[in-house]
Amino acid sequence: MRFGPAGYPSEGKTPIGSLEYARSLGLDALEVELVRGARVSEERAKEIGAAAERLDIRLSCHAPYFISFNSETAETREKSVSWVMDTARVAHNMGAYIIVIHAASYGKHPETATDSVIEGLSVCKDNMDNEGIRDVVLGVETMGKKGQFGTLKEIEEVMDSVDGVRPVLDVAHVHARNGGSLKTEEDMRALLGEFFPLCGDRAHFHISCIEYGDKGEKNHLPLEARDPDMQLLANALEDSARDCTFICESPRIAADAVVFRDMFPRYRR
Repeated sequence: MRFGPAGYPSEGKTPIGSLEYARSLGLDALEVELVRGARVSEERAKEIGAAAERLDIRLSCHAPYFISFNSETAETREKSVSWVMDTARVAHNMGAYIIVIHAASYGKHPETATDSVIEGLSVCKDNMDNEGIRDVVLGVETMGKKGQFGTLKEIEEVMDSVDGVRPVLDVAHVHARNGGSLKTEEDMRALLGEFFPLCGDRAHFHISCIEYGDKGEKNHLPLEARDPDMQLLANALEDSARDCTFICESPRIAADAVVFRDMFPRYRR
C-alpha cells in the first residue's frame, strides 16, 4: 500500500521539493493536480518523473475539471477529448500510471450520460494507442454529487465497452452521494467487495472526510471530522494483500495522508 497527497504540498515550494517533502514524511505516492489544464512540457514532466522514481514515489495525475463528455455542446465534448489526451501525455512523460477523470454531469439528459462517456473515452483510448501511450490507465472517479456521472455501476458499464478504463474509488464521495452510507466496518467491506473486482491489479483510492446534503457532496473535510470514519476503511483493509494507492484530498493533504497511513499498524512509524 502507498499513501500520498493530492497535489504538491506547499511546504515543498517546487514540484521536486514537494516530492522530497512528501518523502520526508514517509509518504510514497502523489497525485499531480492538472485540474486547471495539463500544461507541463515534456522536458519538465520527465524531470519530475525522474525525481519521483529516485524517491520511490508512485505518481498519478488528475485531469482538468472542465471535462464533460455529456455536454450539450459538441465543442465541449471535443475539448474533453483534448483535455484527457493532454493529461495522458503528461502522465506518460512523468511515468504516472493512471489519470483520474471527472467524466460528465448528467445535465438535462442523464439518460445519455453513459453512452456519451463511452463514446468520449473510446476516442481517447484510440488516440492513446495511436500515440503509443499504453502505460496510462483511464481512471473514472466515483462522484459525490447526485447530478454527476460516476457510480461504480456506471463505471462498470463503461469498462464493458472501453479497454483500459478502471474506477477510482473516492470513498467520501460514495458516502456523500448516498446520504452518509458508510457507517460501519461492514459498510466499508461491502464497498470494497464491489470495487475490488473492477479495479484490476492496482486499486486507486481518494480519501478524506466530507460535508454533504440532499444533493450529495459539499466540501472535503479533514480526517478528524470522521464522516466517514476512515479508521473503518483501514480496519477493513488491514489484512488485505491488494496493491493500493491512497491519495488524500482533505484540506490537510500531506498531514492527513500520514494520519491515514498510521491507521494501519503495519505502516505506522
